[in-house]
Amino acid sequence: MIKNLAVLGSTGSVGQSTLEVIRHNKDKFKIELLLANSNFQLMIDQYHEFNPKFVYLHDDGAKNSFLSQVGNLKPETTLLSGQEEIQEVLKSDNVHMVVAAMVGVAGLIPVYHAVKSGKHVLLANKESYVVAGELLNNLSKENQSTIFPIDSEHSAIHQCLQGVGNKDSVSRLILTGSGGPFLNKDVNDFSSITPAEAIAHPVWSMGDKISVDSSTMMNKCLEIIEARWLFDNENIDVLIHPEGIIHSLVEFTDNSIIAQLSIPDMKIPIAYGLGFPEKINSGSKKVNFEELNNLSFRKPDVNKFPSLELAKDCLKEGGTSFTVLNAVNEVCVESFLKGQIGYLDIYKIISDILDKSDITEVKDLDDIFEADTKSRRAALDIIRLN
Repeated sequence: MIKNLAVLGSTGSVGQSTLEVIRHNKDKFKIELLLANSNFQLMIDQYHEFNPKFVYLHDDGAKNSFLSQVGNLKPETTLLSGQEEIQEVLKSDNVHMVVAAMVGVAGLIPVYHAVKSGKHVLLANKESYVVAGELLNNLSKENQSTIFPIDSEHSAIHQCLQGVGNKDSVSRLILTGSGGPFLNKDVNDFSSITPAEAIAHPVWSMGDKISVDSSTMMNKCLEIIEARWLFDNENIDVLIHPEGIIHSLVEFTDNSIIAQLSIPDMKIPIAYGLGFPEKINSGSKKVNFEELNNLSFRKPDVNKFPSLELAKDCLKEGGTSFTVLNAVNEVCVESFLKGQIGYLDIYKIISDILDKSDITEVKDLDDIFEADTKSRRAALDIIRLN
């Protein structure tokens, strides 16, 4: 049976990788919805190639440019006008799988409605799961939805856990990270780091925000929280692995370890999620062991990457602490990329606001969005004073 997909964030790096996997599996998948923020030019190309039933661009200017260049839409395609129409599409029986590839907490609402509608959700939008993991897990159980990770680290853990019937046999989850562009940089030189340096990732090709998170290792902080909700395990460590071949490991109570290896290519975890439990063509290259000179590992230096400690603090605190962490980080990264704050200010502002915030229980989405709004406002107030 051909499965119909909604791709949320189709013009981003994960969205483009998803469509690349679809190109290699045209007999298995059809695109029902393509959704993006403002990249109308790429959306035009995707529209012509994949003939989606629905298209959505969040930015009004991009939407107008899309229409002016495309002219009359194909009879089979509808340009959606807002969130309500998106939610109706996601609820539809015609959508079998939802790829959540949007960046930031903006992806939470469509993810929430996809889960509520009982869909198979392939989750690359780690921010929505970080701030609402427990809420989404409960919603998933109520509506027989599945939340399936397609970022490389959590996909790797998922693969390592296949066939493990008893979760008590798992002693530890180990997330790997390349260490980003500043792994070997002297911490005394961090104050002069520029946005251009921070987005120059040595292994992965990603968007600017994710690249900065990788350089600060905030991405691993978020992934620790995400792993806690995905796998119901709080014993999670991070290991620096610069080559980016081993994507995560699982240690068991008998002291054996299972690892997942592949070249660093998002198409592999995406293909795993799309095809599960079967394996499908990812269109990726193979690991060439003859060319591998070394697989190295080291413990993260918390003096260089203090963001890692914030994950443990938030897991102890719970509630809206996850929302505060994510919201302030998003604001700070955007401000850093605009040159409004320095590189070291990112962690300082996050830590300061977390310490001063009133952390409350999360009962529904309103609690999350209220904490998100307050935290962003607090971050902007500090940035304006800089």
